[in-house]
Amino acid sequence: MIERLISGAQTGADRAALDVALELGIPCGGWVPKGRLAENGIIPDHYPNLTETPSAAVEVRTEWNIRDSDATLILSHGPLDGGSLYTQIKAEELGKPWLHIDLSETGIEQASGSVNCWISEVRPRTLNVAGPRASKDPVIYEKTCELLRQLFRQLNKR
Repeated sequence: MIERLISGAQTGADRAALDVALELGIPCGGWVPKGRLAENGIIPDHYPNLTETPSAAVEVRTEWNIRDSDATLILSHGPLDGGSLYTQIKAEELGKPWLHIDLSETGIEQASGSVNCWISEVRPRTLNVAGPRASKDPVIYEKTCELLRQLFRQLNKR
């Protein structure tokens, strides 16, 4: 079902989605701010199919990734805030399906099952993955990787 993963390539959840896509051979890409800027500097060139927006404002990148995907998965530890909350609000405004998984309330296995059920209902071909940056949540990168690996193991069993 999922043919492509996209994200804004920020550190944390976004970067985890791209790394898992590359690891599993899933096409990936997305919109990034002008200058390919992330909190830790310029986004490395080994991430393919990233297109710069005409603006350095992260809100543009967020909105365009939502717009150009079929659905958005937002991962966090705790309630949404900052850019993750903005992602939810924009998805609602654009009429795009979204799912928030609070990883502080559920384990990877249960979270993966919930995402799998949602994927079955929404049937996205392009999935946008979002969540906090690494400086806001130092463990979100690893947890996002674990969840996505588990999810694609489940999806491949179908």
